[in-house]
Amino acid sequence: MAEPAKRVTVYFDSEVHRALRIKAAAAERTVSEMVNDAVRYSLAEDAEDLAAFEERAREPTIDFDTFVKGLRRRGKI
Repeated sequence: MAEPAKRVTVYFDSEVHRALRIKAAAAERTVSEMVNDAVRYSLAEDAEDLAAFEERAREPTIDFDTFVKGLRRRGKI
């Protein structure tokens, strides 16, 4: 069973709030639905970033000085 929605107070810049209300009306949705979707989208992006960080954590590391010296040695810079 889904948990009941929680109430929170959020302060928007007045122009952002107006745009959000207009967009919600045009899409026949509530502002709350749109904000929830935007937050879910942002959290999903964060989860993808964290997964990518975890995957890359296994990659070998090289310090900047060594990397730049390698570029010079190979004639890249």
